[in-house]
Amino acid sequence: MSVNLLDFDLEGLTAFCEGLGEKRFRATQLFRWIHQKGASDFSQMTDLAKSLREKLPSSACIQGPNVVSRQNSADGTIKWLFEVGAGNVIETVFIPESDRGTLCISSQAGCAVGCRFCSTGHQGFSRNLTTAEILAQLWFAEHTLRKELKISERVISNVVMMGMGEPLQNYSQLLPALRVMLDDHAYGLSRRRVTVSTSGVVPMMDRLARDCAVALAVSLHAPNDALRSDLVPLNKKYPIDELLQACVRYQAAAPRDFITFEYCMLEGVNDQPENARQLVALMQKYAAAGLSSKFNLIPFNPFPASGLKCSKPPVVMAFSKILLDAGIVTTVRKTRGDDIDAACGQLAGDVQDRTGAKQRLASQRQGMLGGIKVVVTERLSA
Repeated sequence: MSVNLLDFDLEGLTAFCEGLGEKRFRATQLFRWIHQKGASDFSQMTDLAKSLREKLPSSACIQGPNVVSRQNSADGTIKWLFEVGAGNVIETVFIPESDRGTLCISSQAGCAVGCRFCSTGHQGFSRNLTTAEILAQLWFAEHTLRKELKISERVISNVVMMGMGEPLQNYSQLLPALRVMLDDHAYGLSRRRVTVSTSGVVPMMDRLARDCAVALAVSLHAPNDALRSDLVPLNKKYPIDELLQACVRYQAAAPRDFITFEYCMLEGVNDQPENARQLVALMQKYAAAGLSSKFNLIPFNPFPASGLKCSKPPVVMAFSKILLDAGIVTTVRKTRGDDIDAACGQLAGDVQDRTGAKQRLASQRQGMLGGIKVVVTERLSA
């Protein structure tokens, strides 16, 4: 069976090439062809030895994703739907802005965390994506856009692991993918421009800090354990104090001088002034321990099974003012891509869930930064 070379970081590809009797520099050449040039045909790789070009097709392939659909928004947002087998689909979204191009990538088909406000959690968990399936989203989008724009320079400057799934529950496949994103022989992205979002898998946060400390976004959504456990069941295993202690540890290794916190605004649930004041007290406690924070307040996109509603704009503004007055950097998210259902929690299409029942599946964990909720940031004045 052919090995998909998108499954390998440079170290893995080197081991593969050495297994074929090739020297290390051949792996670097091959790596550049795959990721910098987007090649999938070994015969095109003209600086590889002819013997290697002839040898590779029998043992390896470069297999991109199976595209189910593509939608283009009036605002420039692009949403791809990729099929990953057994009726499962994932979404990848490109968000163009004047100073950057951001790609939101999925890490799982479905999600096991089961947050109340997340449509993806309601469909259940199917499986982890492979490293190749994670990286193929970037590989495909980058080189597809280059061809369409007729340019050779990089199109995607930022990657956010904020699509379907909890990235840190697929750590073994995520880590090599992150290393490829950062590798100068591949995409050469800055650690500041690659963000992993998590609902709070504390042990894996510590591992990520040691192994590949990229930017971190934490889905908080509540200022106390009782409320957060109701909204984010993972909180029962890793309560807020453990989570924020992990954030303090992570910040010591992080490429940015702050941790981003996501807060999904839910009417009458977590959006009251008292909730904001509790949040201020919580963050002030951990600021004393060295934690610097930035908050993104995210309007909820309702779906029937949740029984939840989005907070009214004046309530969101009042909530944000309490945080800002306390000196906490706070932004409110504005959606983009609504005309192609690319906003957070919107529906991806008719696909099969893991039980075989056909239903409309949402493709985004509600409340993630950037991601399938295609957004721009507006800084609020105090």
